[in-house]
Amino acid sequence: MGLRERKKTETRAALSAAALRLALEKGVDNVRVDEIAEAANVSPRTYNNYFASREQAIVAGVTASRALRVASALRSRPASEPLVDSIVFAFAEQYREPPSEALALVTSTPPLREAYLDSVSSMEPSIADVIAERLDKDQVAAEVLAAAVSAAARIAVQRWVDLRPSGLVVVPATSVEEHLREAIGHIAPALR
Repeated sequence: MGLRERKKTETRAALSAAALRLALEKGVDNVRVDEIAEAANVSPRTYNNYFASREQAIVAGVTASRALRVASALRSRPASEPLVDSIVFAFAEQYREPPSEALALVTSTPPLREAYLDSVSSMEPSIADVIAERLDKDQVAAEVLAAAVSAAARIAVQRWVDLRPSGLVVVPATSVEEHLREAIGHIAPALR
């Protein structure tokens, strides 16, 4: 990665970290773009080059590297392993830690949930590439299956995280792997 790309990556990370920190401290509705920019030592105009809304910036603080880690974990699985098992493992790896206050904020705030759903689609191209390679599928079929995998993973995580009216996050007795296996199991025949 060249210096320019590294600087862009660092700026994006600084903005998303500042946005998430401010949202956790002040509440989502009390965070302004100019505050996020100031906290990251950039101008509001620079902020607008990276994010179209504060919701996108806040969510990026939670999901920034998850897409890359899922794709990397999926690619590192043995080709002989059933694809469903590889997918469950790759996603479960990213949710081994108990849900954080940040994830609770995202899942309990409707505008952030919407931005989160948009961000989940960012991992679909990488998943589609692996599906196309492993199953010898054409690109359209691989993209459709990747979208289904992404949706199943999102639903599994939502079922794993239990948000109570008090705002506390409670992890049910079942593991994220169990929820992933159940949700992805519904599309397993298409992943063979």
